[in-house]
Amino acid sequence: MGGCFSGDVRGGMEAVGGGARGATAAAGQGQGQGGPNEAVDHFFQGQALRLYTPLELSFSASKLRNMDALSKSDPMLVVYTKMDGRLEEIGRTEVILNSLEPLWITKAMINYQFEIVQPLVFRIYDVDTKYHNTPLKMLNLAQQDFLGEAFCNLSEIVTKFNHSLTLNLRNGSGHALQGTVTVHAEETASSRMAVDMQFHCLNLDNKDTFSKSDPFLRVSRLSESAVAIPICKTEVIKNNLNPVWRPITLTSQQYSSKDDPLLVECFDFDASGNHELIGALQTTIAQLENLYNSKAGANFYSHKGQKKLKGQLFLDKFQEKVQHTFLDYISSGFELNFMVAVDFTASNGDPRVPQSLHYIDPSGRPNSYQQAILGVSEVLQFYDNDRRFPAWGFGAKIPRGSVSHCFNLNASTNDCEVVGVEGIMSAYSSTLYSVSLAGPTLFGPVISKAAEIASHSVQYGNNKYFVLLIITDGVITDQQETKDSIVRASDLPLSILIVGVGNADFTQMRILDADFGKRLESSTGRVATRDIVQFVPMREVQGGQVTVVQSLLEELPGQFLEYMRTRDIKPRPPQHASAPPAYPPPPQL
Repeated sequence: MGGCFSGDVRGGMEAVGGGARGATAAAGQGQGQGGPNEAVDHFFQGQALRLYTPLELSFSASKLRNMDALSKSDPMLVVYTKMDGRLEEIGRTEVILNSLEPLWITKAMINYQFEIVQPLVFRIYDVDTKYHNTPLKMLNLAQQDFLGEAFCNLSEIVTKFNHSLTLNLRNGSGHALQGTVTVHAEETASSRMAVDMQFHCLNLDNKDTFSKSDPFLRVSRLSESAVAIPICKTEVIKNNLNPVWRPITLTSQQYSSKDDPLLVECFDFDASGNHELIGALQTTIAQLENLYNSKAGANFYSHKGQKKLKGQLFLDKFQEKVQHTFLDYISSGFELNFMVAVDFTASNGDPRVPQSLHYIDPSGRPNSYQQAILGVSEVLQFYDNDRRFPAWGFGAKIPRGSVSHCFNLNASTNDCEVVGVEGIMSAYSSTLYSVSLAGPTLFGPVISKAAEIASHSVQYGNNKYFVLLIITDGVITDQQETKDSIVRASDLPLSILIVGVGNADFTQMRILDADFGKRLESSTGRVATRDIVQFVPMREVQGGQVTVVQSLLEELPGQFLEYMRTRDIKPRPPQHASAPPAYPPPPQL
């Protein structure tokens, strides 16, 4: 789901891209400072490669109404996306003559984006005979007989086992009509080939005075205009002129083809971000494969290739493999199970007062908590089969009890689940009037509860991945316990999304998000297996080009894939329909 970039803008020492992290990370040339929020930076900088998956849509219909007296209908399908309430046409099929069971050849192209809801509308028309010689784009649809329409979201198609969805046709008023339309989605130009490589260097130049260099490699793809587009970097090896780095993985989407030019640069790490170039060389995947087979080394060159250096690059591993995509997993029955935890501490303000972050506006305008719940749940609901979501509150005094830091929003003592997005919204509103806002702000209990559910699920299968949304207005008071619970949860199929609402100081939240280049460490010294936290302060993205939801969800497919790939969990085999009957043998003479 998108390209992997070097993450040097924060002075990070961790490997980024190349299979070391999620789908995207911040692009940077190793100098300067990032924007106000790393997640927002990632979203914009990730556009330089690709944050979406191109899909090809195919169409067929069955049992259409016959609108012609002396023959059958001549159907054509038009597909639209809905943007801000407006329909935008993205394609028309050819006209198929005399058919109530059309199987159209013309496809429609669309870019699938996980982090947004993408509504689609399909309309079928019977094209009048007198217009058959009119170019499709010139056809006036109002002059054709309307056979019906159907609606769905793109995510409803890609989550099906075979990427196909059949919809009943309706008229413009929503009443059922005769006939169905079937839509099939297929990834295009998306080779799943990838290359695992492990590098080491010998005799690197020393750039430090009182110690040895701290080298790392950055791999970039060279565009046609010779612009270097970073696609991954290794971790930093401290005080070493003969470093051996952990393996990296480059996908064919990153390197394009085995003969396209790549730039491999070796830098001496500097915490200021002003990394000093040790040497660079231009190569290709094919040349790197030859280098591995020959067991020889390739010399680095100084800036712009002016001088050949003694330092050499070697490959200890070069292995091509098939790497499954996010949609491969989702369409084979893997689920994203959504969970939500809401901050009910007193710092939010009295819910009856308009200044409160929990104020329910009689006009229906959602408050910040409602916006975050609606935005994230409306995207994730399509990836959760039963649409039953665990929902908790924390930081409030519950009826006939004391302050609780993890209580069920539905007021049930045994079951924390609510049904659908509407269930979350209803339970949230009811809770506001049944609890007393209190404090302090503790994340540990709700993270531990979510981790418990994820851990329990692993015992019964590996096709569920959990996503916990925490919405809060303030500073956590159990920072170390929160770190410990996150580090423990990093081994589980779980990601944590945190939205900060209001104007509090969210510095501690940024520490929880490993986008800063250093993974969390627990009180016992254990380091998180992977980055599972994404934090976004709502105030920094409101009114901008990117929404809170896009910033939050943009890294989720990468976190999902990292978990599955590191555990060698593969998508389920596709379910094939029963084979058509064989033709009878020719009659014997």
